[in-house]
Amino acid sequence: MDTIEEKQTRLKECLRGLGSVAVAFSGGVDSTFLLKTARDVLRDKVIAVTGRSLSFPRRELRAACDVAASLGIEHFLVDSEELSVEGFADNPPHRCYLCKNELFSKIKKLAAEQGIAHVVDASNADDEGDFRPGLLAVREHGIVSPLRLVRMGKEEIRLLAKKAGLAVWNKPSFACLASRFPYGERIDPQRLRRIDEAEQFLMDLDFRQVRVRFHEHGALARIEVDAAEFGRLADGDLRLRINRRFRELGFAYTSVDLLGYRTGSMNETLSPEPLNPPA
Repeated sequence: MDTIEEKQTRLKECLRGLGSVAVAFSGGVDSTFLLKTARDVLRDKVIAVTGRSLSFPRRELRAACDVAASLGIEHFLVDSEELSVEGFADNPPHRCYLCKNELFSKIKKLAAEQGIAHVVDASNADDEGDFRPGLLAVREHGIVSPLRLVRMGKEEIRLLAKKAGLAVWNKPSFACLASRFPYGERIDPQRLRRIDEAEQFLMDLDFRQVRVRFHEHGALARIEVDAAEFGRLADGDLRLRINRRFRELGFAYTSVDLLGYRTGSMNETLSPEPLNPPA
């Protein structure tokens, strides 16, 4: 098995071989580490591209712009209009495929206009352990996934990002707001804003890793935080403040998931058989 140093060396060799890249950039630790490494290897033959949409919170967009600027990398925004993609708002299990298909089409077009040879994304080796239909769009569009190619996982990326002095090395994991809805629950702009505001409220209360899941047609909010923070949610005054704010946002009931935060919790109700997009 390769050491983390060997993987980092192979990552640089992979990027060098691509010549020039457009990094699909979210501002999270994975894409920031990939962007920084590409910059170190390819210098000015790197651009960052971020999708701007209602499912990408404004705080995350601002943070992505700040990170790209701090690295001195030319940064482009493309309007990702997934809600206008046929079927996306109905929230089928292959929703992520529909979104990535639309987004990668726009990034590839921009990259070609800028004379960039390849589009790369920051999916890593750990992403292969969950239901991720977006990876099919990666394959179909010929997107290169250097972190997966060198078998680099999330914890290795965090360690290397910390070593590189990247401030985002311990940034909590993030997924688009559309992932807060059970499959089949319709997604619309107003519902996305409710989730965004609910999560922002909890973050403003210094909860670090947060998800607010949308249930029962918006009557119920299910909060996921790290198990270590359960005690704060039980605090009398804070508990009442959260309930009051969530009622203002339209949630009649607010619950806490006893398993705490985990990635892909909405996938736990899926059939064990793979659910792939229609051909």
